[in-house]
Amino acid sequence: MSVSLERILLVTSDPVISNFIIRQSLMPLGYQVYHVERSSEAIRVAKQKNPDLIIADLNLPDLSGKDLLVALSSQGIETPLVILAKEGMESDIIQAFRLGASDYLCWPARETEVLSAIERVLKQVRARREKERLTEELDKTNRKLQDRVRELKTILAIGKTVTSTKRQNELFEKVVEGAVYVTEADAGWLLIKEVEGDGFVLKAQKNLPNSYKTKLHQAWDDGLSSLVALSKDSLGIYGEPLKRFKVAQLGQSALVVPLKVRDEVAGLLVVVRKAARPFTKSNQALLEAVADYASISLVNVKLFQMIEERAHSLEKTAESARVSEREKEALLHTMNKEVRGGMMVAVGYIGMLVDGQMGKLEEEQLDALQLSQKRLKDIVAILENYAPEEANNENIEEE
Repeated sequence: MSVSLERILLVTSDPVISNFIIRQSLMPLGYQVYHVERSSEAIRVAKQKNPDLIIADLNLPDLSGKDLLVALSSQGIETPLVILAKEGMESDIIQAFRLGASDYLCWPARETEVLSAIERVLKQVRARREKERLTEELDKTNRKLQDRVRELKTILAIGKTVTSTKRQNELFEKVVEGAVYVTEADAGWLLIKEVEGDGFVLKAQKNLPNSYKTKLHQAWDDGLSSLVALSKDSLGIYGEPLKRFKVAQLGQSALVVPLKVRDEVAGLLVVVRKAARPFTKSNQALLEAVADYASISLVNVKLFQMIEERAHSLEKTAESARVSEREKEALLHTMNKEVRGGMMVAVGYIGMLVDGQMGKLEEEQLDALQLSQKRLKDIVAILENYAPEEANNENIEEE
């Protein structure tokens, strides 16, 4: 049998029994054995040492083994108990089982019987503890999975916000809120590079002290982000090394991730914890995922602005073209009217010549004027078809 470190409490006042069980049976096998002679001592030791098994004699100086079972149960001690009884105490053994005993030994007993009874009970103890351990591990795994699902849902929500929101301030606030959540941080903020210069502006924050909230939309250097901007790599730092930087005023652990656009640092995402508990690789990976979404949001906002500016420019061009077209049509209508008017006058004079109102004409002259009159009328008809309403109005006025 392998050496064991399991703890056994023996409760008996009989020196023969205690010597046999402790020295001959248990100690050679490596069990840790505690021995007391009274029930009151047994309860005290059981609370202090939390044994894996109790072996109790039914015949004790103060309380009986059955009374000890009741006392242990009333104290909330659920340690399995093996009853040690002499021959002829069968009824007491049965009562002990009813009170919660796990097994029994008849005295005198052989060493193999003692070890067999102990091993039977300890096997159940080991099985129960293994089940509890597995249950605890399963609970931990389930909690981790639930946390991961919540983290992924948060990142997915940020992704949806990035693709659907054009309001930059609202977008930045969602990014910082998600960053603090997925990294289990106490506070966080987002810095965006200035349009002109190498500094960074505080664009959004979560859980910063009130004195820092007034720095929104202003240039700000937390003392750590500038290093990340130069290296372009994420940086986690905690404890004593962090005290060299201004960010130590806000926490004892910090994680900074750059926002890259075309391999250039366009911003910095920072989270801090008040305790000196380092951020894990998983925290960093999640924060980098959020930072990627933030980088996409910067590009999207610029694209939205470019599209809006382009649309505005095209709208202006189209409006200008519509104005030019109206001016052109107005000019053509004016010319149409003037030309038709002049031609109608010419047709009238030719008609007078043809009718002989201005003197008699030779036949060749008359043919030429009639032909000219016809051609002019054809041209007037064409112009009238181009602007029929005006032509009709003019004809009515002439009549």
